[in-house]
Amino acid sequence: MNESAKESIKERIAELTETINRLNYNYHVLDETLIPDHEFDQLFHELKELEAQYPQYKDPNTPTEKVGGRVLSGFTEIRHERPMLSLDNAFNAEDLTHFHERVLERLGGTVTEIEYFAEPKLDGLAVSIIYENGLLRRAATRGDGITGEDVTENIRTIRSLPHQLKGDFPARLEVRGEVFMRKSVFEKINEQQLKRGQKPFANPRNAAAGSIRQLDSKIAASRQLSFYCYGVGLYEALPIEITRHSEWLSYVESLGIPISPLNEKIDTLAGIVEYYQRIESSRDQLPFEIDGVVIKVDDLLLQERLGFVSRSPRFAIAVKFPAMEARTRLLDVDFQVGRTGAITPVARLEPVEVGGVVVANATLHNQDEIARLGVMINDEVMIHRAGDVIPKVIRVVLENRDPELVKPILFPTECPICGSPIIRLEGEAIARCSGGLTCDAQKLEGLKHFVSRTAMNIDGIGGRWLEVLLQEKVIDSIADLYHLEKARLLELPRMGEKSAEKMIASIEGSKKPAFANFIYALGIREVGEATARTLANHYESLSDLMKSSEVELMQLEDIGPIVAQRIVEFFALPHHQALIAALLDAGIEIQYPQKVTQAENAALPFLGETWVITGTLSHFDRNGAKEKLISLGAKVTGSVSKSTTRLLAGEKAGSKLTQAEKNGVEVISEERFLEMIEGL
Repeated sequence: MNESAKESIKERIAELTETINRLNYNYHVLDETLIPDHEFDQLFHELKELEAQYPQYKDPNTPTEKVGGRVLSGFTEIRHERPMLSLDNAFNAEDLTHFHERVLERLGGTVTEIEYFAEPKLDGLAVSIIYENGLLRRAATRGDGITGEDVTENIRTIRSLPHQLKGDFPARLEVRGEVFMRKSVFEKINEQQLKRGQKPFANPRNAAAGSIRQLDSKIAASRQLSFYCYGVGLYEALPIEITRHSEWLSYVESLGIPISPLNEKIDTLAGIVEYYQRIESSRDQLPFEIDGVVIKVDDLLLQERLGFVSRSPRFAIAVKFPAMEARTRLLDVDFQVGRTGAITPVARLEPVEVGGVVVANATLHNQDEIARLGVMINDEVMIHRAGDVIPKVIRVVLENRDPELVKPILFPTECPICGSPIIRLEGEAIARCSGGLTCDAQKLEGLKHFVSRTAMNIDGIGGRWLEVLLQEKVIDSIADLYHLEKARLLELPRMGEKSAEKMIASIEGSKKPAFANFIYALGIREVGEATARTLANHYESLSDLMKSSEVELMQLEDIGPIVAQRIVEFFALPHHQALIAALLDAGIEIQYPQKVTQAENAALPFLGETWVITGTLSHFDRNGAKEKLISLGAKVTGSVSKSTTRLLAGEKAGSKLTQAEKNGVEVISEERFLEMIEGL
């Protein structure tokens, strides 16, 4: 090899050493992920191979000889009594097979069958916790594997972790495991971060690590962290004999220390491959994040014989799942209109493989998210994919931004489908098309709602036929339903004469709706059946309702400022006024309720009461019971609250019955309900 080639290899080793050390510092100390895991693994693997071939160029500060990063200046240093090493990585079933073969080879043919212990590889922060005489005395992060950070006070805030061991514990015990944050907790914390105007965490791992590294333990306590033990470091005066790793975990669990419920003993190579594949397939359904599985030789004597290399044990391996994050370039942004009018920005990306799937699109959620990320067209971005959910952009790679190439993302002011104004109500994150039932993107769902039983009750036409009518351009709006002709319907594929006649008859039969049903059928956001009845009982006519003000509406029961605003905005839009006029011109005759006198009101036995219905009823269906209660003056809601007066409970009543009993709400059986209404 000539001098030029040697110098090139030396420079590459130095470059990789500097890069990996910097990435390690950001990941382990600052809790920042700068590149996807698989890219880091490739760099690390390249450095290991170069160092093996050219040991003379190996840097004394090489990351292949240590784990993690430096200790934060805000914490006291703790030196581990036994080093906390990391594991070598594998990436597929073939790598697992090679690991198994290496284990057998190193045991020199004295063992032909190996029992393994398999665990999920939690995506959190590794810690060491020392108990003395059963009491939690000290806890430290992994740090660089030799020295960690004293996080004892923060570890004490983990509710599932005992401060005092139970049972027959040793005089001294060091448990090692992962601090992590459950997905549900992570989502709540990010919601709180956004409400406070603070930057949300990128992922549960960063959130857990950031929580443990809080100098104020009250903050750590508020984060509801979890812990699973995955091993034991040191121990003194052990009261029982333990010969297997699985026995260690069973023992620490008996002392009150939590372990993963996904742990399994496996005695074949095929079994560990199946475990890896099974856990990977269920990854998205788990309540916590994992990025692989860990396979360990279970027998402790065999572990001792297999020994260690400089930074990892030979008896264990971490099998990584396909990367769920990747780096790519944002080429453009499209704006899609959902069925409720929600405007969603969708990133168009340079195609990139994420978790075994080629991804070309990712969600940017909303206008606020674009601003929070600070993302621009032509930026390099990090994307994250979870299961079948559309991937999302999680970070901009700002260090690679070219100011001359990037362009701002301009959020539209008009609907890209129908051209109606895009509106965003105060306090809402979502911007919406105001076109409503006149917007093609919202039309089908609006039609389904309009014909539903609790709206206009057009029984002869369902969702499938509505799709056909729109696709064949037989109708373009709700009002067109009332101009359908039998001859035109018979031209449609698979439309029979009886079906056409039933459809026409159902449409004709819907022309005299109750005022409340008509209001509900219009699909005004936040206006459900109960609110529609409130409006129908208050206003003399549709015209009066359309002219009402927010102040006037807020005087009515259960109508707050947001609902009032949406009602006023709905009727103020010209295309909604035109639609209502078209429905009335098509022959709709609204049936206004007769005003009830005070004497008649007094005769309603359930007037002023709020009822909830739960379980299966034998004498009524849900709607029938609801209509009966309303006719007797009751208000019917869907959930139990402090304002609930009575609960009508049928068979197999569930959580609503429990909640009612807890709140002291009177529970009425169906038999009792029948007795109550028989005498009325």
